[in-house]
Amino acid sequence: MPTNPEPGRPAVLDREDPLPLWAQLAGDLRRRAGTGEFATRLPGETELVAQYRVSRQTVREALRRLRTEGLLVAERGRGSYLASGRFSQPLGAAYSLLRSIEAQGVQQRSDVLRLEQVRDADVARQLGLPARSGLVLLERRRLAGGQPLALDAAWLPAEIAAPLLAVDFTRSALYDELLTRCGIRIDGGQEQITPVLPTAEQRRLLGIRAGVAAFSLTRTATAAGRRVEWRHTLIRGDRFSFLATWTPTHPYRIDLAPTPDPPA
Repeated sequence: MPTNPEPGRPAVLDREDPLPLWAQLAGDLRRRAGTGEFATRLPGETELVAQYRVSRQTVREALRRLRTEGLLVAERGRGSYLASGRFSQPLGAAYSLLRSIEAQGVQQRSDVLRLEQVRDADVARQLGLPARSGLVLLERRRLAGGQPLALDAAWLPAEIAAPLLAVDFTRSALYDELLTRCGIRIDGGQEQITPVLPTAEQRRLLGIRAGVAAFSLTRTATAAGRRVEWRHTLIRGDRFSFLATWTPTHPYRIDLAPTPDPPA
């Protein structure tokens, strides 16, 4: 793997690593973009060849991949630059903001807004529990590179998740702690994604202006066939995207569900 360089400096790519050089290069460019280094200009091919000591073909392949991801932006009069702080998540996989962020070399942390035991009849119904069942609520503002990315609230049955009340979730992943402290491994679930316009309070917490859309995600996660988590996440549409891939033997599938009418 590439070395972990000082901020603002290119990594030294590892030619013994099975990860292709173009993939290592693309990952390091994402890392540098996450620090704001390429906010106004991306070095040209010749400069990147010299910085990373790789072939022009390797540079071109890395840049091609970044264009495919929508991270490499070209504007008249400005040249090419990398959109900093933008992340992607594969569809059909367990959704993890922490791993999506840190995989691109960007530091993540959370502001814990609430961590307490509550009762919520509607959420209990989603989990197949009696209305007055105790629930553990973890509510966080997720940050990437120090900037707000998402608002996240997760409810779990208190009878299995009570040990989580003692966890510092500033940098911890919920599913990791659920496995370590409660012996519960998430092995399936269902998620629905809907585009929305955030409320004024949500915009304040996310640091976005009016008119910027977001993704509203609701998830029911299961372990050994039991519903153990219901989650709602509001994630900035200007900093996040979803990626779908498929092959002839594993065709991509999407189930279309009707979108509820907005409140009157």
